[in-house]
Amino acid sequence: MVRGDRWWRHYGPHIVTNFQPGQVREEQTCPVEAGRVISYGTSSAGYDLRLSDEGMKVFAWGEQEVDPKQFDCKLLLDYKIKKFAGGDYYLMSPHAYALGATLETITIPRDHLGLVVGKSTYARCGLIVNTTPLEPGWTGQLVLELHNATPLPLRVYAREGIAQLLMLPIDMTPEVTYADRNGKYQGQTGITTARV
Repeated sequence: MVRGDRWWRHYGPHIVTNFQPGQVREEQTCPVEAGRVISYGTSSAGYDLRLSDEGMKVFAWGEQEVDPKQFDCKLLLDYKIKKFAGGDYYLMSPHAYALGATLETITIPRDHLGLVVGKSTYARCGLIVNTTPLEPGWTGQLVLELHNATPLPLRVYAREGIAQLLMLPIDMTPEVTYADRNGKYQGQTGITTARV
C-alpha cells in the first residue's frame, strides 16, 4: 500500500524539510509576476522532490574504469548552473550520466520504506532518474543518479520537481534500522559518491 496525500499532509512535515502540503506549480519570480515550474510538493500518492542548485557532477569521458570499491572522485566533473529568466538549469550533454542531490533533506520513518521514481515531465524528455530504496531510519539529502538517454542536450531545472518519493509501510518495524546500524550514507549532505 502506498501512502496518499492525507497521510503526507499529516506526517510529511516530519519527513521532508521545507515541506509543501500541496502541489506547487507556480512560483513568484518577483512581487507581481508568477512563473510556471515543474511541480513539487504533495501529490495524490507521494511527495515530489526538487533538485538542489548546489551543483551536479557528471562522469568524464575516458579510458579509466569506475570501481565502486575504490571510487576516484576525479572521474566526476562539476556541472555549473546556468542562469535563465525561466528558471536556473543544468544543461546535460547527450547520453551524459550525472549525480545531483535533492534540495530537501528526508527522514524515513522506522516503519516505512521509501521508493523514488522520476517525474513524467522529464521521462518524456528522455531523462532517467535512478535511486535505490530508502531504508527505514535513513536520513539525509538524497543523491539522484540522472541519465540523459537522448542524443540531444537536455535542460534539468534546479529548485524544481525532479522525482517523486513514495512511502510504503512495512509489515513489522525492523529490529535494526539503517540509523541503528549507522549505515554508510546516513546523514549525507550534497553529492556523496560510492562508499564500501
